[in-house]
Amino acid sequence: MSIAANIYQKVNQLPEGLVFTYKDVLTDPGKSEAVIKSLNRMVKKGSLEKLAKGRFYRPEISVFGKLGPNMDEVLKDFLIRDGKRIGYYTGVGIYNQLGLTTQMSVTIEIGCRDYRPRTKRSYYRIKFLKQPNEITEESIPLLQLLDAIREINKIPDAYPKFVIKRMRSIVKDLNLAEKERMVALALQYAPRTRAILGAILDSIENGNLTEPLLKSLNPATTYNVYDAHKALNNCDKWKIV
Repeated sequence: MSIAANIYQKVNQLPEGLVFTYKDVLTDPGKSEAVIKSLNRMVKKGSLEKLAKGRFYRPEISVFGKLGPNMDEVLKDFLIRDGKRIGYYTGVGIYNQLGLTTQMSVTIEIGCRDYRPRTKRSYYRIKFLKQPNEITEESIPLLQLLDAIREINKIPDAYPKFVIKRMRSIVKDLNLAEKERMVALALQYAPRTRAILGAILDSIENGNLTEPLLKSLNPATTYNVYDAHKALNNCDKWKIV
């Protein structure tokens, strides 16, 4: 069987809408150039679609025409690489799911370890937010909460006092291990985020849970969060004004 015929067979065994690279259909490392050429020929013939450089998919054909892959497939290389989690959804879309805003955004925001410029892929505009912590499946829900605290003054259609009250309700339902993990993750965030989380946790928990956050702050620095005193009674302790 020729390389082209072999690749055609392998591609047509893949599910429609699955985004793949030439490596996913390559069996002989020495034939990578020939495989890429075969895939590009399939694109020209219309049996395959090219999503981005080196990324392809077999479209589903419906009565409305060719259908593209879903969002998770389109963006999966920004989220997982070689089986390891490297990014996660954050931003307004997640804040909506958390009940912090009724607004949605046309831009998909992704938290990642390294800086990346904004980009566009398929129908999606993508913005990247640098995440200083290691990203794991277990940490993602906590990182999303911390991102919301970091963006407290920027969440659309939401006053900070409402965000604080909602965040307090969410954080209160976390178990102790999750709260401790959240504190550890917060130490890599800016001081204002640490102060707001500290005040929220301090209003929920007794004990030394928030001590690392308090020690990490400069006692001479204040943090401006509009109307925070209407949601928290310990703003003075955490220098929130």
